[in-house]
Amino acid sequence: MRSQPQRDMLYDVAVVGFGPSGAVAAGLLTGMGLNVYVCDRQREIYDKPRAIAIDHEVLRVFQQLGVVDKVLRHVEPFTPSEYFGANGQLIKRLTMVEPPFPLGYTPSNVFTQPPVEALLREHVQQSVHGHVELGMALLGIEQNEECVRLTLRDDTGAQFEVRSRYVIGCDGASSTVRDLVGIQLEDLAFDEAWLVVDVLANAGGLAKLPTTSVQYCEPVRPCTLVIGPGNHRRWEISLNEGEDPRKVTEPAETWKLLARWLEPSDGELWRQASYRFHALVAERWREGRVFIAGDAAHQQPPFLGQGMCQGIRDVSNLAWKLSSVIRGEVCGAAADALLDSYGIERQRHVRDLTARIKEIGSVIGERDEAKAIERDARMLAECGGVVRDTPRQDVIPRLEVGLLSPDPHAANGTIFPQPWIAHAGDRVRFDSVAGDGWWLVLASDFDGGLPATADFSLPALSMLRLGESLQETEGIAAAWFQRHNCKAALVRPDRYVYGVAADQVDLIAMLQTLASRLQWTPLPQITTETKR
Repeated sequence: MRSQPQRDMLYDVAVVGFGPSGAVAAGLLTGMGLNVYVCDRQREIYDKPRAIAIDHEVLRVFQQLGVVDKVLRHVEPFTPSEYFGANGQLIKRLTMVEPPFPLGYTPSNVFTQPPVEALLREHVQQSVHGHVELGMALLGIEQNEECVRLTLRDDTGAQFEVRSRYVIGCDGASSTVRDLVGIQLEDLAFDEAWLVVDVLANAGGLAKLPTTSVQYCEPVRPCTLVIGPGNHRRWEISLNEGEDPRKVTEPAETWKLLARWLEPSDGELWRQASYRFHALVAERWREGRVFIAGDAAHQQPPFLGQGMCQGIRDVSNLAWKLSSVIRGEVCGAAADALLDSYGIERQRHVRDLTARIKEIGSVIGERDEAKAIERDARMLAECGGVVRDTPRQDVIPRLEVGLLSPDPHAANGTIFPQPWIAHAGDRVRFDSVAGDGWWLVLASDFDGGLPATADFSLPALSMLRLGESLQETEGIAAAWFQRHNCKAALVRPDRYVYGVAADQVDLIAMLQTLASRLQWTPLPQITTETKR
């Protein structure tokens, strides 16, 4: 059932931008029962792929939305990526972690963006709490202590005003929201011209191409070949000095650059676009009641395919925090601190990942031949001359700052695993029985439970003990507890680990500290029942 926008309504959240990040933000928030207004300048989804990579963390978010099964129809596992040096020798290989997979999905994947984006939009448009208007340009933002007023103009020229408690700007790299609230971008020192080409190859073309994705780390012209779903192949080709970024997008010129691999009879050009690959991050991610996310907050080189994934991490981090504040579970100074933690956590994570992506880019894009040969020799020496597989997910950092336990531990800020569970005669993923909200997950050999008189107040905390009704089929979580030498994990609604405990004493202390830190209202609701 679709809900029509109401001009006199005070919405809980307004989302500006209805691309993947905006659609996921709206989907998560409407799923939490909040009234959400969504607008976008464009009426139609862009019918060509921009993002091509999607990882298991994002698929887990789609599971929370309830759309993952439909999305998976457009997803395939990422092939290994092989790096070849200046003289054509193999110098590096990125692969998949071995199964069983830690989050319940293949960790690294490729996908077709337009149909997935359509599914995400449809999910929001069918929600009774989602109010969507397309063809709407944002003209102005005014905010006070109680709400934000958006001035919008539709594509007939009519102007409207929308009021909302909070706003999330998911309106892309040239974000109007970001500009209107005066947030600046910081340059992280990466600026290169590249051509991105998508080809739908025919059988003859596919027979000519490598069966793995390839990074050609060649000084004369660094480039990348990505194996997409089905017959989709993507090239990212570095442009040389003096080449016209517009000229190379002309079909005849594009085919010249693809001549190493294919000729025009081998397939159909789907998209060709020239870009300047940047590394940028917003100096701050919040201005009062206005937040930015996705490309509005950061832009990264594409060498690990994390652009869209990072945007969805942003809104997954922010959605539950906004919900906690709007619902009054966290109030006053603690509410401000919780909302501030969004930018603190995500900005640091983006910086850390961007630094790693830039390192990968420096391997791929070295233009000095002598330095490239030296790079190859160094990398081969470091692995003893035998190139070993490096799982892609090892490159993704954990959260290092923000709403995490003050007691340092290697598990803090990591993503809690999603094991497969034997449940009601079936085999299901952990999240589907654990439900949303905060979790307290106890290992099967945890000694004791929570005292009924424990001195803390927490909203809707589910206590989940492995074993018995939560019987793992592959031992993923049990191995996680053993590896981290702990018996209990306090897991945030975005599935990042707040903190861990080795025993009941440490556990109670951790819960008391968190309750005090967030000044949660007295809503003690500890349960050992799993949710359906």
